[in-house]
Amino acid sequence: MYLPAHFEENRPDVLNALMREYPLATIVTGSENGPEANHVPLHLVAASPGAPMGVLQGHVARANPLWKTAHAETDALVIFQGPQAYVSPAWYPSKVEHGKVVPTWNYVAVHARGRLLVRDDPFWLRDFLNGLVATHEAKVDSLWTMNDAPADYIDKMLAAIVGFEIRITSLIGKWKVSQNRPLADRAGVADALNRTNNTQKSAMAELVAPPHDA
Repeated sequence: MYLPAHFEENRPDVLNALMREYPLATIVTGSENGPEANHVPLHLVAASPGAPMGVLQGHVARANPLWKTAHAETDALVIFQGPQAYVSPAWYPSKVEHGKVVPTWNYVAVHARGRLLVRDDPFWLRDFLNGLVATHEAKVDSLWTMNDAPADYIDKMLAAIVGFEIRITSLIGKWKVSQNRPLADRAGVADALNRTNNTQKSAMAELVAPPHDA
């Protein structure tokens, strides 16, 4: 990922927060047919002595070739994407001053790298999915658990999936949120994005807005 210094984000707490808020990731691996990309919601396990950058856990359908082609040396690039928005030069006060402005696109992304380890274990899967369900059900203010479905049905569903883990060995973030623009231009972008009444653009507006003490 092209990463100018002024867009680099390397604070672990900031990177982890985005990975948890936007868990649907793109997993890129190599195959005999070239690069393969799979879109999978992932769960981030906090850093520990054995995994100082944390571990990503997920699952795929048993029919998915991802796990079948994985082995001890399977490198994976995992891409998380947060808020993104088009930025019009018309929102910059500097447009009126000198006109030397062009459009751009703001976005936030995290790249994690590590080895993909298959967990084809029904006990591991059940424990992982119980935790995953609890995490996301809480976000939608619901109380559904795996115990609400018939046991034989859950057993059938578990048999149709395979789990995996990726122990993170590299973690970088890119926050392209108008840091390279004057404070007045940043304020103009934030104001315009907030007026759209779009949740994702409002999230970007929060990132773009200059500090209150600036």
